[in-house]
Amino acid sequence: MVHSIREMYVPVLMGVVVILALPTCRGDTDPRDVFAINGLYAALGFPPLPGWVPVGGDPCALRWQGVQCVNANITGIILNGANLEGQLGESLNFFASIIKIDLSNNHIGGSIPFNLPITIRNFFLSGNQFSGSIPDTLSLLGQLSDLSLNDNHLTGVIPDAFQQLTGLINLDLSGNSLSGQLPPSMGNLSSLTTLHLQNNTLTGTLNVLLDLPLIDLNVENNLFSGPVPGKLLNIPNFRRAGNPFNTTIIPSPPASPPSLSPSSSPSGAPPPKFAPGRHADGPYAPEISHAPEISHSAKGGKFLTIKSIGWVVIVACFIFIVLALTLCIYLLRCCQRRQKANKNSKRHETHAYSGSIEGPDHYESLQKPYHYSEKVSKETVARPPVGGGKSRRSNNLKSKREAEEDDLNRMAAVSKHSEDHEIDMTGSDANILPPPPPPPPPFTLLSGESASLNSPFPPITLRRHTTQSFNRVKSFTIASLQVYTNSFSQENLIGEGMVGTVFRAELPNGKLLAVKKLDAAASRQQSDEEFLELVHCISKLQHANIVELVGYCAEHGQRLLVYAYCRNGTLHDALHLDDDIHKKFSWNARIRLALQAARALEYLHEVCEPPLVHQNFKSANVLLDDELVVRVSDCGLASLISSSSMAQLQSLGYGAPELELGSYAYQSDVYSFGVVMLELLTGRKSFDRSRPRGEQFLVRWAIPQLHDINALSRMVDPSLNGAYLSKSLSRFADIILLCVQPEPEFRPPMSEIVQNLLHMIQRDT
Repeated sequence: MVHSIREMYVPVLMGVVVILALPTCRGDTDPRDVFAINGLYAALGFPPLPGWVPVGGDPCALRWQGVQCVNANITGIILNGANLEGQLGESLNFFASIIKIDLSNNHIGGSIPFNLPITIRNFFLSGNQFSGSIPDTLSLLGQLSDLSLNDNHLTGVIPDAFQQLTGLINLDLSGNSLSGQLPPSMGNLSSLTTLHLQNNTLTGTLNVLLDLPLIDLNVENNLFSGPVPGKLLNIPNFRRAGNPFNTTIIPSPPASPPSLSPSSSPSGAPPPKFAPGRHADGPYAPEISHAPEISHSAKGGKFLTIKSIGWVVIVACFIFIVLALTLCIYLLRCCQRRQKANKNSKRHETHAYSGSIEGPDHYESLQKPYHYSEKVSKETVARPPVGGGKSRRSNNLKSKREAEEDDLNRMAAVSKHSEDHEIDMTGSDANILPPPPPPPPPFTLLSGESASLNSPFPPITLRRHTTQSFNRVKSFTIASLQVYTNSFSQENLIGEGMVGTVFRAELPNGKLLAVKKLDAAASRQQSDEEFLELVHCISKLQHANIVELVGYCAEHGQRLLVYAYCRNGTLHDALHLDDDIHKKFSWNARIRLALQAARALEYLHEVCEPPLVHQNFKSANVLLDDELVVRVSDCGLASLISSSSMAQLQSLGYGAPELELGSYAYQSDVYSFGVVMLELLTGRKSFDRSRPRGEQFLVRWAIPQLHDINALSRMVDPSLNGAYLSKSLSRFADIILLCVQPEPEFRPPMSEIVQNLLHMIQRDT
């Protein structure tokens, strides 16, 4: 009975509201739009928006803030970053002709309504507090071209609701907690050029995206697996780091696959398909999926196939003959030179051919690659051995070395070496980094688990390297960096660290870089050769969560390192100084930030060969790029950190207890990482002099409370407003307790911490 009364009176009440609104509309705005915007205003909690009224009004004639109209219809509501709260309500579908809704960067919560206006084209809700799942009624929005739901708290799977969205161009679902596989209907998005799915927990493969016209695809920091389809590698901007992809790449099928058999069946049926991984030509050949394109019934096709095979055989035979003749000529010349150089002793000839010759010079000449020999003079490679009188044996060896080097130079002149891709830098003052003086000693770092603070690390040296390995970084001049930084002016100062000062630099093409100017104390620790070796070492650190080294400068006694620029600053500033970014740090976002930083340390500790210790890990060295992805800085600079600087690290609350004993190990980085996790949990600084004495050092204040769930809930960052799961909070605290244990041997390795954080994300979703 009560239910039937409600059904009878709800339409009546809605009609009354519309009638009450009519007298105040003055006929300029469609009554349906007035009713819809009044409902939205009420659902948002009646925020102080100029012109907006709770009932009635004339949004188009009176030009309400953020309202766009065409004639008497509302076509857009643009309230980006207007500090809105509340929810969206259930009245959006009453808009008659709305095209664009942009409510990004607010604090709107609740779920996304399922009854959306079918006329909508641009729908932006990024940077809010929306929860729940993505409504499957998206399938009704046939005119949708742009959809941004990123940086919210959305969960569940992406609905299979894209069948009719063939006009969708840009889709951004990043920064949520979405899980499951990509829906099959995504393959119908025939106009999609930009797809951002990063920072979720999506699984499965990317095969559904193969035939889309994508230009920008970002799937970083998910759980996608399987091989990366070859077609996706042709996307101009494809980012995929932070996924457990296989190393195998699916090859793209050929445009015109060769005939499988020279004969055809009488019925003209297509040739049979081979199962994946069971191709007749090998165990890993892909399935041939273009059988309809292969016709064996046409004689002309058969003739062309046989003719093509014949040409291939002829060309292969010709190449084989040329190679055989070349080899014979080369061996003949080598034999002639060997006979001339070794007339006196057959034993010496055998000794030289086997390579067991005493002396370092011949060993170096054999080890150098061809393109390295091109840049080294004959006097350098074949210099005479140091010692007394010259024996006939040394003369023979020298002539042999000269003969071999002539052959190497001749072969190097004929062969062509492809150049590495270089970073696009305008200006003629950026030069390729020259190789250091040969030969550097083997690549060494720590000889044990820890090192004394009086000499934290020995000078970093590298394996023997070639010119090709230095193409990753650029050499800048002091004059150019002065121009780019406005003479290292105060307005371009970004920050100061243990080893130097960082400035913002802008290139003529508008590209921003970060220039770290090493202080005098750090510069004096290394010679020019050692600094070049350090640059080369840092350039080899290639990871999605480590800041990329772009270039260097070594002129007039100055040492500078040039890095990629991260626009959103440091994690320290985001947590403690920048309220706008701080508001975006939901609980799930903080777990993802911790996971990304952990992956960077895992790479340094357990992937690099030999392993590297960071030795300066803190929230000020955790940078955030344009999409709030972690990029750890100061990696590979441990050799420049002095003992006094390490004391500064401890005074800031990041130093492990063993620093007082004069040692620093990989487990010390784990301790510092635990302190950063505490900052993410509490929103407090590692050391805050403004707080009471017992609360100044974050670790000392927090550790006794991490065991108590009630105390733990009270110490959580208040800006989270309780938007987290108690179990997730408890697991996060357990990881912190493991990291900040006083005994370094009881702290877990970074790979274990990464797995624990991954399990947290999987359980919470």
